[in-house]
Parts: sequence; C-alpha cells; structure tokens
Amino acid sequence: MFIFAFALYCSALPQYRPLFEKFTKTFNKSYADVAEYEYRFKVFVENSLYIEDYNSKSNNVKLGMNHFGDLSYAEWRRTHVGCYQSAKNRELNIVELDESNVPADTVDWRSKGAVTGVKDQGQCGSCWAFSTTGAVEGIGKIAGGALVSVSEQELVDCSKNGNNGCGGGLMDYAFQWIVQNGGLCSESDYPYTARDGTCRKSSCQSVASSKIKGYQDVARNSESQLKVAVSRQPVSVAIEADQPAFQFYKSGIFSGACGTNLDHGVLAVGYGDNYWIVKNSWGASWGDQGYILLAMGMNGNAGECGIAIEPSYPTM
Repeated sequence: MFIFAFALYCSALPQYRPLFEKFTKTFNKSYADVAEYEYRFKVFVENSLYIEDYNSKSNNVKLGMNHFGDLSYAEWRRTHVGCYQSAKNRELNIVELDESNVPADTVDWRSKGAVTGVKDQGQCGSCWAFSTTGAVEGIGKIAGGALVSVSEQELVDCSKNGNNGCGGGLMDYAFQWIVQNGGLCSESDYPYTARDGTCRKSSCQSVASSKIKGYQDVARNSESQLKVAVSRQPVSVAIEADQPAFQFYKSGIFSGACGTNLDHGVLAVGYGDNYWIVKNSWGASWGDQGYILLAMGMNGNAGECGIAIEPSYPTM
C-alpha cells in the first residue's frame, strides 16, 4: 500500500507543478526558500490527491482547493480549530422557545440583509469573536438599526472576562462583555489584525446597533428549539470542525462522520428542509463562498457536528 501510494504521488508531481504555480499566485503565497517551496508543493499534491479521491467517492458533498492547500491537515487543525471554550452554567440562562409558529420552509437571513460579508480569522483562535459579532450584527439590523460590521479585534483585545483572545473563547462571555461595554466599535474604526493586542476601546465610539441588552442560551440538544431561534435571528453555534473534509469543503449538505467535541464557533444564519446554513470565518475562498450546509436530524439530539449542543443569541 505504501509503495503504491508513493508511486502515485511521484507520478503526479509533474502535472501538479502548473497547478501549484497558479495556486501560489491566486492566494499570494510566498515561501522563505526553495526547501520550503518544495515542502509546500509536496503538501499541495497530497491535498489535491485527497480532494480527488474524496470527490470520486462522494455523490453529495464536494471538496475543492482553497487557500489551505499548502497546509497539512495537522497544521490546519492546529491553526484554525480548537478556538472554542465550552460553556459553563448555561442552564441558568435558557428560555424555552415557542415551537408552534415556526416557518417550515427556508429561512435565510442573508437575503433579508441581516448578515455581513464573510470574514477571515486567519491564524488566530478568534472564531468565538467572529461568531459573536455575526450574531450582534444580525440582531442589530433586525431590530431596526443599520447593518454595520463590528469589531472582532475589540473583543480579542478587550474581552478578558473568561476569553483568551487568539487563544480561544466563548460567545456567551463575549455577549456579557458587550453588554457591560455598551456595544462594539465598527470594524473600520477598530480593524482586525489576527493577533492579540492592547485594548484601545476608548479610541472609538460603539455602534448604536451593537448595543445589546443581554443574551439567551438555546436548550441543549434540541434542533427544534434551535430552529425557532434561527427563524428569529442569526444564532451563534459551536461545532466540531476538525474533520479532514472540513479543510476543503466546497459544496453539498455535509452529513459525514462528525463528533461532538466542540472546537469552533460559527454562525447559523438560516435553514432549509433538511439543512442548516452556517457562516464560517475562514474567508470566502473556503466552502461555498464562506458557508457550509450541515445536515439536520443527524448525530442524535446533538445535531450534525454538535450544532445543537450550545447555541446562544444576543437580545435587544
């Protein structure tokens, strides 16, 4: 098996040279020296072969090359997941939602103008901040304010009430901090740097539509309760996103083997008959223009990748 795999890899090298050149130009990649260039090319070929093999066996979900193409699975997993801290004492903040009048068809908050463009957390474990800002931006617009992109960096630098900047955090803690702070600065006034910095929240004024009153947790392990919440506004959710297929997900309803060890904060912005629409923070070249569809009714009560375990949303 090893000899066959090695032979396949070697025979593939020449045909992938022009593809790698195109990849480096498309994503503005540069490397320190020839040795690093050759190592990244080797990783690119291995990833390309993985994508092709996966697609040949899958009728639904398709993978595609993206800006993670020169990262090994171990490197990608180390730099882009593991940024979520599990919630504590969330049962004290749960409100039972009325399931009697929930839209049965598709809900998509993007089409209603309540979702900002896809962002990119880079190699910083700040997924929790992006999930938080997406939820705040959404409810601010729904409540009658303007749709304004607000600052993840302010949360990374300033929200230290249990959060740890690029070292990970929790959306509930971030919501608490926003309430205490009286809102968030705009993205343009406090731009994202993808690294921990010194808090400078006093240098800009909070956006009116980001001034939330509080937050609520959705009942654990209930997709029906999550559906009610998402029908009303974008909802912060956590998933286990460390599956190899996540690195290069491109399209289709993801329903593969998926655990419940929550390691990544994302945003549920809608649903269809049998899937959740989820906004990620890995840039628009990842997934379906930055989004993934996760299957409903999978993985027991926890939902696909644990999406129904710890949802929460801000209130106004």
